[in-house]
Amino acid sequence: MLISVRLSFVVLLSAVGTATKERVQYDHYKYHPLTEITSWMEQMVKDHPDVVTVVKYGKTYESRDISLLKIGLNTGKEKKAIWMDCGIHAREWIAPAFCQYFVREILQTYKTDAKMEQMMKNVDFYVTPVLNIDGYIYTWENKTTRLWRKNRSPGPEDCSCYGTDLNRNFDANWGTIGVSFNCCSKFYPGSKAMSELETRAVTDFVRSRKDSFLCFLNIHSYGQMLLIPYGHPNYTAPNYDELMMVGQGATEAMWKVHRTNYTVGTPPDVLYPITGSATDWARMQGIPLTYIFELRDNGTYRFELPEDQIQPTCEEAYRGVLYIITYAHDKTFNGAVANTAVTLSGILLAAGVTGATLR
Repeated sequence: MLISVRLSFVVLLSAVGTATKERVQYDHYKYHPLTEITSWMEQMVKDHPDVVTVVKYGKTYESRDISLLKIGLNTGKEKKAIWMDCGIHAREWIAPAFCQYFVREILQTYKTDAKMEQMMKNVDFYVTPVLNIDGYIYTWENKTTRLWRKNRSPGPEDCSCYGTDLNRNFDANWGTIGVSFNCCSKFYPGSKAMSELETRAVTDFVRSRKDSFLCFLNIHSYGQMLLIPYGHPNYTAPNYDELMMVGQGATEAMWKVHRTNYTVGTPPDVLYPITGSATDWARMQGIPLTYIFELRDNGTYRFELPEDQIQPTCEEAYRGVLYIITYAHDKTFNGAVANTAVTLSGILLAAGVTGATLR
């Protein structure tokens, strides 16, 4: 009987050790298919039930759940919030990898880092690891689908092509510039603003609590840029100077990690004009700090960034994100005042432009 008990105990310890080993072995420095990301999300809840919950907030065209991780300490009070979504463009695999890294980092540090603990008490983080779920799954099918960008909804009746560019589908100067109404184009903005289920899921969720959000962060690749509103060249954000100042601070923080250069500016200034983007929409809702992160690289690997670059990319991007959310937090809770460079010039239009400034 004693031998039997000992054997059972050994088997039990072995099972526990195996389960622990499997959890520890989740590799944040490799790309994961959606099934593994979903399992990882569930594991985050199991490992951190006091601060993490999964929230399902919409459906994709192919009827999959769109889910986010809500992360924060329960204080019993209404809290401010930070939004982050990754994978709005299916082929940009480094973006979901970063969302997972970001979640891991804040969960590992809040119990030992006083600043992160303070932010977890004052702010809830809403993190969507993969927004364009149907498109992301499609990129994993084979080599011919790897570079798919859009979602997977069908085009108009007279079009045999699939997909809408979700980051051209938001109701923010929709369809005016930086798009193509050829439904086969990778920049096709949809049949109308907010035509896509994925877009409406984000806007419904954020709009329902828009006064709570301090930041709206949209993670992409590639190009090593930090883009601020607006994508339309005729409009300037009312807090343009502040957005630039904070963005420059974030890029300096990123440079210090691996000496990687990131450029700050509006899409027309540093990339190309775009309309219908999520960040432009969020800024128009009154969310003050909205940014698009275009992660590595500068074009060598484009959307197929090798896995050996995941770690350095995530490490530097984390510092940039941390800079922005810390600024937003301190400005709100510690009475921190923005640099005096934030002046009324931020509400003026660019020289020679006669359009109206957007909120």
